[in-house]
Amino acid sequence: MSSLGTSKGILEIAKFGVYVTVPIVLMYTFANNTNNYLHKFIGKKSYVEYPRDLERPPSPEELREKARELAHKRNNS
Repeated sequence: MSSLGTSKGILEIAKFGVYVTVPIVLMYTFANNTNNYLHKFIGKKSYVEYPRDLERPPSPEELREKARELAHKRNNS
């Protein structure tokens, strides 16, 4: 500690204190007030957003029928 100097040593101790206390305070806050904080931050956010209902693509049977019609028209021309 003497090689760092007094002011640098105090700064390192203060940084370590912040690094330790911030996660503990956040964990305590969210753990004790689940209904208030957790739903406020996470519950209102919709993570999965589905697209609105649009016209559905044709079924495989419809596609096969269209392909047959096109092939039939090509063969007749």
